Amino acid sequence: MADPAMSVTPYWELTFDADGDPAGRQRDRLLAGVRERKVRDLIVFAHGWNNDRSGATRLYDRFFAPVPRLAPAARIGYAGVVWPAMRFPDEPIPDFPRAVAADAPRRPALDKDTRHALLETFPGRAILVDQLARLLEQQPPEEAELEEFGRLVRLLVEVVAPGPQALFAADTVAEGVPQSEPAMFAGSSAAACAEFARALAEREVSAAPQGFRIPNPWDGAHELLRQATYYAMKRRAGTVGERGLGRVVGQLATAAPDVRVHLVGHSFGARLVSFALRGLPEGVRTVKSVTLLQGAFSHYAFAARLPHDARAGGVLQGQQNRVDGPLVCCHSRHDTALGTMYPLGSRMAGDSRSVAGLDLERALGAKWGALGYDGVQAVPGTRAYTLAQALEAKLPASGCVNVDAAAVVRRGGPPAGAHSDILHEELARLVLAAGRVR
Repeated sequence: MADPAMSVTPYWELTFDADGDPAGRQRDRLLAGVRERKVRDLIVFAHGWNNDRSGATRLYDRFFAPVPRLAPAARIGYAGVVWPAMRFPDEPIPDFPRAVAADAPRRPALDKDTRHALLETFPGRAILVDQLARLLEQQPPEEAELEEFGRLVRLLVEVVAPGPQALFAADTVAEGVPQSEPAMFAGSSAAACAEFARALAEREVSAAPQGFRIPNPWDGAHELLRQATYYAMKRRAGTVGERGLGRVVGQLATAAPDVRVHLVGHSFGARLVSFALRGLPEGVRTVKSVTLLQGAFSHYAFAARLPHDARAGGVLQGQQNRVDGPLVCCHSRHDTALGTMYPLGSRMAGDSRSVAGLDLERALGAKWGALGYDGVQAVPGTRAYTLAQALEAKLPASGCVNVDAAAVVRRGGPPAGAHSDILHEELARLVLAAGRVR
């Protein structure tokens, strides 16, 4: 498949499968092209929630568009990572309760686009997708049907042996043992659906008290499916990063040792490029900057010790030291996708069985926070800037840097509010500043 036409050049595409294996011809074109075009700085962008290749390339085209004007003398190349991720097209608008989101679709049903996205993301499981869609549409009242729904969800997202993905699910590692399956599947699926439904209802009431309604467990079932799919994407992002992109960057260091690589990731793509650091061959210092845009993984991922558990550390602890430059984390308090549903899903995937009455704001300050909401936590020496300060100052030459991007990452519609509000020239300037690209 040919690389798409882009407004910037030279541009290369890197496609990976769910196990991190690259499309060989694309990889080879990148390795040869960087040398032939005498590229000095290569910006590599990895998308997050996305449904198709065209959506990813549109994102890259729009984000990269101002870069030639911002750094006219630099010899820059561009690469876009394409990997099998998805979001739910039928998600309601995060900032509005269903009672006032007149155009939002009914949550339990899976529309055509969502079914298609599930089939693309989990190939070969069409029968499971049809069964899940039928149960969500019919909403049978029996508890046994909710248990059956949970069983089908588990089958949909399970790792197919002997694939490597089970090794990449956790954000933290306790006593050296990574988490391999979310706790939401460890007990009763009906109970998990009921807990999700209560949490969703409480969230809606907090936004519009007049919209109170009795929680429907099938609302929770839809959320169980969404969170399980989210968990699978989280697992894939780590797999593709370490086993895929990290190895390709290592090969690039051999093929073109003078090229400076700048990794950029949005949402789960931020997780992907962070895990790529763990996949770099020993001694490779090609990566000169990493910029995480609204990263959808734990704010403790880079911590050597967790404040609430001294036995455990982040799964990426110390990996910021593989960067020959800064690791910059953009965060925004307006990111409702990371500020509300991320802690809910993280808690359900962890060791707690109950989400009823969950104080999300307090949770964000403790175990369940996301990098894209409040930045890197528990890493000594982390510097903090507003976006304006970061663009005016000379960023540190190494270590973690938190940049409050709420001044621009603040608006958005379905499905994730401000989570996808990253197409701003200021953020492109930040990528260049992080890598000292001139």
